[in-house]
Amino acid sequence: MPSPYERTSETSWTPSSDYGSHGVTAFGEVLDRTLHAEVARFTAGLSPSALIAAYMDWAVHLMASPGKQVQILEKGLHKSTTVSQQMAHCAFRGDDSEPCIVPLPQDKRFTGEAWQQWPYNLIYQNFLLQQQLWHSATTGVRGVTKQHEGMIEFVSRQLLDMISPSNFLLTNPELLHHSILQGGMNLVRGTQNFWEDWQRVVSGKKLVGSEAFVVGRDVAVTPGKVIYHNRLIELIQYAPTTDKVRPEPVLIVPAWIMKYYILDLSPQNSLVKYLTDQGFSVFMISWKNPDPGDRDLGMKDYRKLGIMAALDATAAVVPDQPVHAVGYCLGGTLLSIAAAAMARDGDSRIKSITLLAAQTDFTEAGELMLFINDSQLTFLEDMMWEQGFLDTKQMAGTFQLLRSNDLVWSHIIHEYMHGERKPMTDLMAWNADLTRMPYRMHSEYLRRLFLDNDLAEGRYQVDGQIVALSDIRAPIFAVGTIHDHVAPWRSAYKIHLLTDTDVTFLLTSGGHNAGIVSEPGQNGHSYQVMARTSVDRYTDPDSWQATAPHKTGSWWPEWVSWLAAQSGEPVSPPAIGAPKSGYFPLGDAPGTYVLQD
Repeated sequence: MPSPYERTSETSWTPSSDYGSHGVTAFGEVLDRTLHAEVARFTAGLSPSALIAAYMDWAVHLMASPGKQVQILEKGLHKSTTVSQQMAHCAFRGDDSEPCIVPLPQDKRFTGEAWQQWPYNLIYQNFLLQQQLWHSATTGVRGVTKQHEGMIEFVSRQLLDMISPSNFLLTNPELLHHSILQGGMNLVRGTQNFWEDWQRVVSGKKLVGSEAFVVGRDVAVTPGKVIYHNRLIELIQYAPTTDKVRPEPVLIVPAWIMKYYILDLSPQNSLVKYLTDQGFSVFMISWKNPDPGDRDLGMKDYRKLGIMAALDATAAVVPDQPVHAVGYCLGGTLLSIAAAAMARDGDSRIKSITLLAAQTDFTEAGELMLFINDSQLTFLEDMMWEQGFLDTKQMAGTFQLLRSNDLVWSHIIHEYMHGERKPMTDLMAWNADLTRMPYRMHSEYLRRLFLDNDLAEGRYQVDGQIVALSDIRAPIFAVGTIHDHVAPWRSAYKIHLLTDTDVTFLLTSGGHNAGIVSEPGQNGHSYQVMARTSVDRYTDPDSWQATAPHKTGSWWPEWVSWLAAQSGEPVSPPAIGAPKSGYFPLGDAPGTYVLQD
């Protein structure tokens, strides 16, 4: 009988191939991945190992820091004294006593007049003091890695937000008063709202009210034709609305983490319609919503089947003219990669580049970075490996967690406790029209860009060769949004450090989506904008924000003026499609890919 082990060196033994070591290895990998995928169903995709490692890092260093413990104890005693003093002030001065702590400017939970009345002023101030104490306890512990510190602070904040007095009937004066006035009927309606939402989630139906915003009927209605189709994209060419158009077409690359029609919502707030009305020929990529069969599509496929295929089609319809390329969010990151590769290879088909809330350096990519490490990504990859993609609910849950007060708890209070439905808008309906992410692409994106920052640090390869954004010579118009939790504007601003071309940077009010959908005529919009030439000295983001001129209104006209300055004199509109080159009108916009659930 042969030995199950064979000698391979003087000091080591390895399993014999005769005993199926490869099979054991494969079985072990499948077993591990399957276990992790099952655990992920109960943890919303968060790795328990990553959380435990962060907690242990914090706890061990805290236990080894008696000085920090004394500081925390001293702060705890001070806050207890503060609460006692506040109770005494309330007893003697009533509701006229000054608060001992005020919420942060972005915290709107306790700003109402009812919260300033006793005993609710004491309740919320005590809660804020406890939040402040936990912040002190979870930060500033010497030796803890920056990421682990941020993760522990984030998790503790999420847990505290769960028990906020604003979330409970008896400790929320506004909710309590509302319930008394309505005899509790608001709670009855809220229960009905909850049950209706639950049934829709279980049955896979869309949110209540979204039926008023049907794609192709109410939104994404700008006239156009699908002129190209492959396994990953449909390319839409929009019909001109002016007698003359700029000779250079506009090619828009949206993110495949979202459906393209955020840029073609209702007619009054459609960026596509605005561009065509301003005399531009517009082409739009509509990405396929991937299924398990697309699991092995990677970043290379998205670049070649997406941007490069669309450029080829656009060049066939409008020959001998470079394009104004526009990339939104992840689409902007991919556009930057494609543009760098084209510049390296001498491909001059891009006339200008516009980046909308897009990142090219990921060192300051916001709180998403707290959960980007090898442990978390391995866990996430195992979850995607089993199903072939990142599910829509898993992705949506991550973004909701980043703004839980705005997107989770305020929704629960308003819809299920006040019993009031917020009117559905086209942007809300679009936000609920979720997409998936292929296993391979999402893994490459998170590892090569978020985790390793290969693009900014000069390691990202396209077709076997490194690409550098500094090779780009086309002028860049970059837009950041002031309240962006997905692509923080200071991160988007780093395009100044990575390129050697003219950069116009615009910072607009609003968030990642609402800041980009900034149609003219709406009140409350404002922005700052300033240009830098390739020979100007660098200005840091804080100095830029302090000196860039402020303007009111939508940023769209500012951008269109910039595009016009980069364009030639108007000419007759191009034909729809290019039949001689094989690009036939295949059907009306919005096409079929955008309708896939």
